[in-house]
Amino acid sequence: MLYWLTALSDGGDVFNLFRYITFRAGMAFATALIFGFLFGRPLINLLRRTQGKGQPIRTDGPETHFSKAGTPTMGGVLILGALMVSTLLWARLDNPFVWMCLMVTAGFGLIGFADDYAKVSKQNVSGVSGKVRLGLGFLVAAVASGWMMHVHPPELTGNLAFPIFKTLLLHLGWFYIPFSMLVIVGSANAVNLTDGLDGLAVMPVMIAAAALGIIAYVVGRADFSTYLDVHYVDGTGELLIFCAALIGGGLGFLWYNAPPAAVFMGDTGSLALGGALGAIAVATKHEIVLGIVGGLFVVEALSVIIQVGYFKRTGKRVFLMAPIHHHFEKKGWQEPQIVIRFWIISLILALIGLATLKVR
Repeated sequence: MLYWLTALSDGGDVFNLFRYITFRAGMAFATALIFGFLFGRPLINLLRRTQGKGQPIRTDGPETHFSKAGTPTMGGVLILGALMVSTLLWARLDNPFVWMCLMVTAGFGLIGFADDYAKVSKQNVSGVSGKVRLGLGFLVAAVASGWMMHVHPPELTGNLAFPIFKTLLLHLGWFYIPFSMLVIVGSANAVNLTDGLDGLAVMPVMIAAAALGIIAYVVGRADFSTYLDVHYVDGTGELLIFCAALIGGGLGFLWYNAPPAAVFMGDTGSLALGGALGAIAVATKHEIVLGIVGGLFVVEALSVIIQVGYFKRTGKRVFLMAPIHHHFEKKGWQEPQIVIRFWIISLILALIGLATLKVR
């Protein structure tokens, strides 16, 4: 919104700064961070008063989690509030990619909020039916995917791009819509599965957002995309502002979510943030690279799929408990040890993902 202040510029004053994506991204980060610090404690106090017993703890989970009973959930509202306000303030509001990512984030946030509310109000870990959540998630993703089919440049519409090999495109046609739906919904649920320890999900989300933000900026500039040999998608550079706001809001939340957590992000945050990462990947035509920079989330989701599938076939378990971070808890690793090591893995994977930009 503040971009329109450039109309007051004569080219040599402070208003000219608002033309630059990097300046607005920095301001979006700062705005979201301040938002988190200002409203974090009041929100936690409100959630404590209204939720009573807080998020219910699974009785079949690790024993160390029983001490977390009474911790309020829905803290993702803090991240989403910071993200939405900062993006609306600093991004160009005539950009379809920005609105698509905001729509996906808000849509999955509402699904997660309904699930959290059901869990807290009924004091039951079941929440909203998994089929209902998936159905609503695919509906949101279908709207976003169809939207992108009309916004992407003609030479990329309906095509799956591959990292490193710029000339390699797989034409999916209208089948690209269900593919991108799977990317968005899969990303949302993978982050949701990862959110099982204090601070475990939010930092890898921020790391992945930083990598995707850089990719979005590069893809949105004709000169950079040509030099780094990636497909040019006009307008995606504005998503750097969205990613910066996400990182700022995430850091503000992490201040209160660091072990021991004063608040959980809940499905409100994890579904929304995962959906946001998927939406950015679809917008920038880097769906495959998302599987690299978000590799931690992929492993977490696969551990659940493998565990469930193997148990149904054999009655035995591959892991002591799934998702895989619980497996390491059962092996005796301390929670901060797991969290920090998973952060390190996320950073390494993000750097590998960024390395796909440079092939010369």
